[in-house]
Amino acid sequence: MAGGEPRHGVELSNLDQPLFGEAEASKRDLVDYLEFAGERLLGVLRGRPLSVVRVRPGQEPFTQKNLPKYTPEWVARTKVWAASSRREITYALCDDLRTLIWFGNQRAVEYHPTLFLAESAPEPTHLVLDLDPSPGQTFADAVAGARLIQEALTAEGLSGAVKTSGSRGLHVFVPVVPGIDVEDAAAATRAIAARAERIDPGLATTAFIRDDREGKVFLDSTRAGGATVVAAYSPRIRPGTSVSFPLAWSDLDDVAPADFTLHTAPDLLADADPWATAMPAPQRLPADLVAEGHTIPVARVQAMHEGKRRARARRAT
Repeated sequence: MAGGEPRHGVELSNLDQPLFGEAEASKRDLVDYLEFAGERLLGVLRGRPLSVVRVRPGQEPFTQKNLPKYTPEWVARTKVWAASSRREITYALCDDLRTLIWFGNQRAVEYHPTLFLAESAPEPTHLVLDLDPSPGQTFADAVAGARLIQEALTAEGLSGAVKTSGSRGLHVFVPVVPGIDVEDAAAATRAIAARAERIDPGLATTAFIRDDREGKVFLDSTRAGGATVVAAYSPRIRPGTSVSFPLAWSDLDDVAPADFTLHTAPDLLADADPWATAMPAPQRLPADLVAEGHTIPVARVQAMHEGKRRARARRAT
């Protein structure tokens, strides 16, 4: 069947095509899941500039930020200045189920909102720590890294919610009160990662350069400012079409990322919204945390300078 199935005001097409290689799912499965996730997924997308990752038949996945010209007029949107490309980008605001289903029909598999709301950009609503195991490590190592983050947060009277990334790692979200300066939020994120690293430097590292990680869990503190993070409940373009799934801290040792897929997530969720339930109330950032973070170099900038230094050293030998 090529198409002709309307759903929530969207004419769907090619629903029985495979979603992508190793997806173990069709486009229909994607749309069905998005419809099921519904308000849970919209709750973390609504009001935020949205990037999606689409995959067309026979092509490599690609990230879409700027809305295409054929986007229906009823899709809400906002303009954001992109300093890197020195131009305005028109992002979607996925505020309702009709828009979400339209994206599914466009084969948008992954949903990556900003950490700020369009109406209050660039003030962040959350800090995010990304726990990424090194090659050869397992999900259990990512869990151990997340425990370090949890310990560092607790020591400052802070708390966060945790979810699978949908790949090999975990994300820890720390909600913050409105009005926090974006640079202060980025500094606090760096300080949390640095403090977690100091708890067990044999397990975890904040080294941005891969060759410097020495087989440790990377505590990535760079998800700040204009960065995006895959949404809770979002599918991923991974074997089996995994889903970024909310977890209770007490359940981390008993699960694996492969447990959460397009097919298994609905039964696991039922009528619950564990991400909304687990998310703490917005918190103020301790002044000492922010102050320490401002003494820590920005990882990407430091890595760029170090890469240039190493290149000069190689040319000199």
